[in-house]
Amino acid sequence: MHRFVLTLLFLLLALLGWTQKVGLVLSGGAAKGIAHVGVLKALEENEIPIDYIVGTSMGGIIGGCYAAGMSPNQIEEIVLSKEFLLWVNGKLEEGHNYYFARKDDDASFLRLNLSLDSTFSILFNTSIVNDLSLNFALAETFAQPSAIAKNNFDSLFVPLRVVASDIFTQSEVILSKGSLSDALRATQTVPFFYNPIRIDGKYLFDGGVYNNFPVDVALKEFTPDVIIGSNVSSKIYKEYPYGEDEKLISRSLLYMLLDNSDPSEIPPSGIYIQPNILRYTSFDFAKARALIDSGYLQTIRQMEEIKQKINTRRTCESVAEARNKFNNKSAPLLVDHIQFDGFSRNQQKFINRFFNSGKRPLLFSEIKSGFYHLVSHDYFNNLYPGFVFNTQKQNFNFSLTKRPQNNFQVDFGGVIATRNISNIYLGMNYYYFNRTLTHFNANFNAGNFYKSAQVKARIDIPNRGQFYLEPIATFNKWDFLQGNDLVVKNFSPTVLFRIDRKIGVALGIPVGKNYKMTLEGSYLNNRDQYLNTDVLTSTDTLDVLRLSGSRAGVEFNSNTLNRKQYASTGKSYSFSVDWFGVVENYEPGNTSILTEPQSKYHSWMRAKVSLEQYFKKGIYSSGYIFEGVLSNQPVFTNYMGTIINATAFNPIQDSKTLLLQNFRAFNYVAGGWRNVFTIRKSLDFRLEGYLFKPFEAIGMSQTQEATLNGDLTKVYFAATAGLVLHSTVGPISLSVNYYDDRENELGVLLHVGFLLFNKTSME
Repeated sequence: MHRFVLTLLFLLLALLGWTQKVGLVLSGGAAKGIAHVGVLKALEENEIPIDYIVGTSMGGIIGGCYAAGMSPNQIEEIVLSKEFLLWVNGKLEEGHNYYFARKDDDASFLRLNLSLDSTFSILFNTSIVNDLSLNFALAETFAQPSAIAKNNFDSLFVPLRVVASDIFTQSEVILSKGSLSDALRATQTVPFFYNPIRIDGKYLFDGGVYNNFPVDVALKEFTPDVIIGSNVSSKIYKEYPYGEDEKLISRSLLYMLLDNSDPSEIPPSGIYIQPNILRYTSFDFAKARALIDSGYLQTIRQMEEIKQKINTRRTCESVAEARNKFNNKSAPLLVDHIQFDGFSRNQQKFINRFFNSGKRPLLFSEIKSGFYHLVSHDYFNNLYPGFVFNTQKQNFNFSLTKRPQNNFQVDFGGVIATRNISNIYLGMNYYYFNRTLTHFNANFNAGNFYKSAQVKARIDIPNRGQFYLEPIATFNKWDFLQGNDLVVKNFSPTVLFRIDRKIGVALGIPVGKNYKMTLEGSYLNNRDQYLNTDVLTSTDTLDVLRLSGSRAGVEFNSNTLNRKQYASTGKSYSFSVDWFGVVENYEPGNTSILTEPQSKYHSWMRAKVSLEQYFKKGIYSSGYIFEGVLSNQPVFTNYMGTIINATAFNPIQDSKTLLLQNFRAFNYVAGGWRNVFTIRKSLDFRLEGYLFKPFEAIGMSQTQEATLNGDLTKVYFAATAGLVLHSTVGPISLSVNYYDDRENELGVLLHVGFLLFNKTSME
């Protein structure tokens, strides 16, 4: 009887020309907020009008898209795209990774970002996720709708309110005007995850901190006749959830950061929708399809109730027509001017070089390319982009705002292993930015097996063609005698002590987006101490081989591998040509047949090519590695001195910690196949096999001299099998390794962390 009366009343009001105004409230919930897209789809398909929208956090993003003139299908396409996953995970869009600016890989797994100002105070950067891609995507998406509405949210396709938070006054902030992209970026600034942005001089955070389900804002700002509230936030338990607490504890951070959502705020005349998303977490962005479906299905289930309470209908055709009329008002996204906030004149000149500054107006694609080219340098990872509409010229200005810069970085890392190759890593980085961008770096490795110190300064100079100069000094020291194995009892370490020193300068030149050419000249000064036998006694004295001289070369390379070690996707390429001119000074020990010191001058050329590529399908990834070397390098005074300084093939992670004599040569081809099976997220099983074919194998004569054997039938084999867990402290790897080598044949290695070293003077 009640439903009949209510329906009759609605019909009577409709006949009198009265139409209801419907407000839609979308809660926060991070990834779970994607379910709101399904709610929008169901409402529009069933001709339910949406006259006002209020949103918080992800609800603000989804609601903002709809208010800006996007259809539910268009929003769905965005959240299902690969680009969306990159935005929310803090990764740059594919095709916009500029390899030229990439830093060399090191053993660090933790970076502490600091800002040292003129008074030497320290400012910590507390964000977890890089927001560069997200910020630019929002600026790109909402520049035109914001211009159409003249920065008034009431003039959007659907009037909108976005809720943010001021943590200093502990109050909500209702955004109704200004840049739409800024408002949407502010409302999803979850503390510690994203850096906050300033709006009207205030740092604002996620709206869910103080109002995660802003029904009250909708009632206050728009006074709608009916409210539809879609809530995807975490359930608040009236009693302790015994039996579920273990599963729920991992989400406790978001429970603390985001305010609860109270369904009772919906008036009796309204509709409360809560999609069934209990099995999803706030970080399940990859499950967008299922989340959309959950919102759609729940709304369809409640459609009868919705239609009973809302008498007004708005056909899909009329909505599409109104949407097109709104979007057709937009001006072309052309940029006439780049405006800066917080940069000196010299710094502006530097940045303008990235944007083809002599040409106006700039196409959006040119702005996007320039922006990503600029932020590929670590120093610029705190730039905030925006588009400001120029009403006089009917085009846009592109704005770059300088947020607090992290000009000082401290890196920590290292490796712990079952062989005595463990070490700790410390890196320090300082950036100075004026006419040029200078990156000062110093890093140190300390362990029983390996010690290192390196100092370098990269000076980036944007000109007609961008390039950098990089002076570098490196000290490496290896103690192979200390490389005992805690697992394999019969492990026989090599008696070898190496000191490797280099001072040089490199010139780097970009070649497109994905390649770099490096010209390098350096002075090297090395010392090797070794035995000519396999057994060390207390009375033995070591041979000493000193090399001093010059190296000059050119390298052409690229790298898109997904990890520093144990990659499973992407590819890398390197081709180099080097000239060496060195003086060999040899002093024999008591295990040498020779008795007199010798001095010789050697010069040679070397060409080297390396390829690595992976092909991924589902949980299986396969890849190949190829390496080839051609050289006219001469032999040194004796065999050990020659083999130590020959080019090495190191396909397995621990092979650089072993002197594999059968895998060194002046001329060779080598390759192998890698199989990677993803057992579960971040856990891989790897099975790899390699072949090494020297054109001239290095052998030892009866007089300890090096001989070159041109037997083309000789091929050496290496293999590894093991598990790798990719953790926050680097890879955790347990592997069984086999080498077709007389001294290091079979071994087991467990290591935690990145097993990486600074390049030697001959690499």
